Amino acid sequence: MNREATVERNTKETQIQLTYRVDGTGKADIQSGVGFFDHMLDGFTRHGLFDLWLRVNGDLQVDDHHTIEDTGIVLGTAIKEAIGDKKGICRYGSCILPMDETLVLCAVDLSGRPYFVFDGAFSGDKMGDMSTQMVREFFYAISYTAGMNLHLKVLSGGNDHHIAEAMFKSFAKALDQATMFDPRITDVLSTKGTL
Repeated sequence: MNREATVERNTKETQIQLTYRVDGTGKADIQSGVGFFDHMLDGFTRHGLFDLWLRVNGDLQVDDHHTIEDTGIVLGTAIKEAIGDKKGICRYGSCILPMDETLVLCAVDLSGRPYFVFDGAFSGDKMGDMSTQMVREFFYAISYTAGMNLHLKVLSGGNDHHIAEAMFKSFAKALDQATMFDPRITDVLSTKGTL
């Protein structure tokens, strides 16, 4: 089974092409135009052992909002398409990830019902060329387009770079766990019989 999706989305604000492979090796080829965001997505790809190819042409002369939010929409769509009918997968995943002084919890449920909880704060406005406010917007967009319940909570932290990076990496580990197959699960893991 090749769990992969290619999604293209074109608006007046952004033109995005993305290919996402669930069962990858951590190979990343990412060009969003926002260097720090590329660094975060590279960490997501490597630590989740996904493969990700991304090209974004966004209205960065305005700011980074549309570029990052719309990438979240496209990645969430690709995750949903690549996972498919969810038969045999674990459905749930979680990770408590340390990065120096920072500790971040991420929990995922691929339930088909979007819900997003974000409990964290940044002390500055920017990390490199990326707005700190866009971290929340990115994960919100993924949650709602992928149809996943996603919780992100900063348990401790001080450095904005560490907090953001721990979020992306913990999300990767939790998503990897949720998308894994378990031979004991012969259908979908739900009393409803569908997800």
